Amino acid sequence: MSERRPSPVSKNVSKNAGNGRNGRSARRSVWRRALPPEQDTAELPEPGAASAVESAEQPSVVEAALYRDGVRVSTPATLAETYRELRDQPSGMAWIGLARPTSGELLSLAAEFDLHPLAVEDAMEAHQRPKLERYGDTLFVVLRAARYLDAPEEVDFAELHVFVGPDFVITVRHGAAPDLSAVRSRMEDSPDLLKLGPEAVLYAILDAVVDGYAPVVAGVQNDIDEIETEVFRGEPEVSRRIYELSREMVEFQRATRPLVGMLHGLMAGFTKYETDEELQRYLRDVADHVTHISERVDGFRQALTEILTVNATLVTQQQNAEMRALAEAGFEQNEEIKKISSWAAILFAPTLVGTIYGMNFREMPELHWGFGYPFAIALMGVVCASLYVIFKRRDWL
Repeated sequence: MSERRPSPVSKNVSKNAGNGRNGRSARRSVWRRALPPEQDTAELPEPGAASAVESAEQPSVVEAALYRDGVRVSTPATLAETYRELRDQPSGMAWIGLARPTSGELLSLAAEFDLHPLAVEDAMEAHQRPKLERYGDTLFVVLRAARYLDAPEEVDFAELHVFVGPDFVITVRHGAAPDLSAVRSRMEDSPDLLKLGPEAVLYAILDAVVDGYAPVVAGVQNDIDEIETEVFRGEPEVSRRIYELSREMVEFQRATRPLVGMLHGLMAGFTKYETDEELQRYLRDVADHVTHISERVDGFRQALTEILTVNATLVTQQQNAEMRALAEAGFEQNEEIKKISSWAAILFAPTLVGTIYGMNFREMPELHWGFGYPFAIALMGVVCASLYVIFKRRDWL
C-alpha cells in the first residue's frame, strides 16, 4: 500500500506544501520523459484545462469527488475542475470514476497524477490479467469482476483498473460490473473508514468485487445441480452445457486465483507501510473470502470434469445398448429372411416343373405318356420335400 502518513494525506501535504502547481508540474515532467519516443507530448491535454477530447466527445467520467477527513467536500463536473480543486485543497483526496474512458482522458490523468506509462497502456487496452503492481508511490490494480445472468444462465465478466496514489483513487471500468456507485455510497456512509485514505477505498473496491462473486458461485452451483439431473436423464444437449460452463469456470478461475496472491502481497506490506490496524482486519477478511471462493471454483472445475466423464460413460453405454438392439433386430430380420427365402425356393420347384411340362412343343418327352401327370406331381413333391429337409437341417426353417 502507499506510504502511511500521520493523517491519510499528510504526506502529500508535506510534499506539495508551498509548491502548489510546481509540485504537480514536476510530476508531469517525469511522466512525459517516460513516454515512448514516438509519443508526441504536444498531443497530451493540459491538465489545468479541459482537454479537446473531453469537449469533443461525451465524457466518460461517471463521478468525481473530493473528500477531506472522510467527508465529501466537492463534486467537480470535469477532470479539469477536479485537478484545480485538488490543488486548492492539498489535504483532500480525489476519487475519480471512469467507464470506458477515451485515450485523451487517460493521458490527462496520467500527466496530472504521474501515472506510469505501462499502467496507462494497460488501462487503455484492457484485457489484462488480475495483478497488483507498484510504480513509485502509486499502486496499479487490475481486477476481474463477475456477475451471474439469470436469463441466459451464464457468467458475465468485466475488467476494473484501479490507480491508488497518496491523494487520489482512479477507477477505470470496462464492463457493467461492479457497481462502484454503491461502493462510494457505502464509504460515504462510513466516514471513519473513508478518512483512512485511498487505501480504504481500495479495500472497499476489493470487497465489492469479491462480494460480487458470491451470487456467481450460487448460480453456478445451481447450474451444476441441474446438469447432474440432465446427465442421468440422458438429455441430448447436456454435453454442450457442460462444455460452456467449464469454459466459464476457467475464466472465473483466472479472475479469482490471482487475487489470493495479490491480497497476501498487500498483507505482507502491512508493517512496512504502517497500514491502519482496522484496515488490516478488513483486508484479511477479504483475503479469507477470496480463498474460499477460489476453492469453490476449483471444486466446480473438478466436479464438471467428473460430470463430463460420467456423461461420456453414460452416452457410451447408451450407444452400446442401441448397437446391441440393432444387432438383435438385424439377427431377427436375418432369420425371417432365411425362412422367406427357404419357402420361396420350395415353392419355386413345382413352378419350375410345371413350367417345363407346360410348354406346348409337338416333340417333347413324356408328352403322350400315360404316367406323365403322376410323374410330374411326384417329381414336384420329391423336389419340395428334399429342399425342405435341406433347409431344416441348416436351421433355415
